[in-house]
Amino acid sequence: MANDTLEGKTVLVTGATSGIGEATAVGLARLGARVGITARNEAKGQAAAEQIRRQAPGADIQPFVCDFASQASIRALAADVERRFDRLHVLVNNAGALHQKRELSADGLELTFAVNHLGYFLLTNLLLPKLRASAPARIVSTASAAHRVGRLRWDDLQAERGYRALRVYGTSKLANILFTRELARRLEGTGVTANCFHPGVVASGFGRNDRGLFALGVRIAAAFMRTPERAAETAIWLAASPEVAGVSGKYFTDRHEARPSAAASNDADAAKLWDVSARLAGLAAAAA
Repeated sequence: MANDTLEGKTVLVTGATSGIGEATAVGLARLGARVGITARNEAKGQAAAEQIRRQAPGADIQPFVCDFASQASIRALAADVERRFDRLHVLVNNAGALHQKRELSADGLELTFAVNHLGYFLLTNLLLPKLRASAPARIVSTASAAHRVGRLRWDDLQAERGYRALRVYGTSKLANILFTRELARRLEGTGVTANCFHPGVVASGFGRNDRGLFALGVRIAAAFMRTPERAAETAIWLAASPEVAGVSGKYFTDRHEARPSAAASNDADAAKLWDVSARLAGLAAAAA
């Protein structure tokens, strides 16, 4: 990726039916990439693909179906990508959620942690062989400054002893940064880089899957938030810019490297989280 073009490159953006994901897919398509997008069902995927094509005329947009609350669905997505794409040069992990109340995934895991962290972890590991074969390649993950309120409680990762929505969300974003650090360490010398970023507080559909005062607050606050297009700028830059070719294991905000919290810089915790995540996702701890 010697310049800001993705002509001849293939990328996959998860959670691309709205918000940051859709804006990222549009931006990458405008740079010439063939763009795979994920949606929870085929109808949403086709509608999102048409919407992106309207904003990036002539773009090759390929919809995939995945429910990130199900590890079986994530595995099916990876198999579909393997079948349909001969190469994969960029993976943008973006699908995520924030739930006001504690819910469980299809695999019996706390839903926010399962989708926001284990979804990134499992899909990335399943697609690593194709990314390595396509090197130079990049993995870009949507994190958040909310990681600063997160806490990794090793004896209660599933928030069974008390659920506070923003704390649980922050913990999942903390996990995103630790995952990026450990992934980058494991990928040294492969030609595949891994970075993450804080998109800012974004006016999108995020958080509106809940009801009541929480959802109302999200709608009111949207008037003061940045647009998805503005929020997606760093994701697009990390995916395509020569400025960050070879840079790996870093956390960015507004296209500048930023310093995450001390908890997000703990390499021992990053390694431990990898092993715990591999077990929860049914992968060998030595994956990647």
